[in-house]
Amino acid sequence: MKSMKTRTGLVALAIALPLSLAACGSSSDNTAAAGGSTPAATSSDAMTSTPSDTMTSSESMDAAAAVFGEGCAAVPKDGSGSFNGMATDPVATAASNNPLLSTLVTAVKTAGLVDTLNSAPEITVFAPVNDAFAKIPAADLKKVLADKPTLTKILTNHVVAGKLSPDQLAGDHKTLAGTTITVKGSGENFTVGKADAKVICGNVPTANATVYIIDGVLMP
Repeated sequence: MKSMKTRTGLVALAIALPLSLAACGSSSDNTAAAGGSTPAATSSDAMTSTPSDTMTSSESMDAAAAVFGEGCAAVPKDGSGSFNGMATDPVATAASNNPLLSTLVTAVKTAGLVDTLNSAPEITVFAPVNDAFAKIPAADLKKVLADKPTLTKILTNHVVAGKLSPDQLAGDHKTLAGTTITVKGSGENFTVGKADAKVICGNVPTANATVYIIDGVLMP
């Protein structure tokens, strides 16, 4: 049943992505960087959202207890960017409130993927920290940000259907980009992809996703 749910989630995401990108045509290229794929998506333009009705207060209060990794210490202790704050927001909105992920958020806005990620039913996101993007030469990063198809493929290479718990993390996983990424490790020590990006803060809950913050960018 879980496998069927995962496949169903992947098909839904695969359908949602081209529809979202189609809405980001030439008329919305200038609005994508402002945070929305269509002019009507005012709530996602501002990266704001109503807390999920499915996330109970007790689950929110337990969010910090679920995470692991040395990088978790850099996450704000309170407020919307804290673990408890992120737990009540959909993933793109939650990431926008976390100062460790500001470069990733800029890329997501530029690609017009805010609505796609926020509306996905259940996903796992491998989220590169700002320092991961800083490893990319500035000229190369600027070029990628200006190439929406390439940027979209890179970003969706970080997204997997289904919420993966730590005990499900190791192995091969099909990404929304259509590629396969391999996660190695166990317990609280994992590396992701060909570059062996390290999970520095794992099992971070958001309203519709589980996030693993990593120290590298996963190239397709």
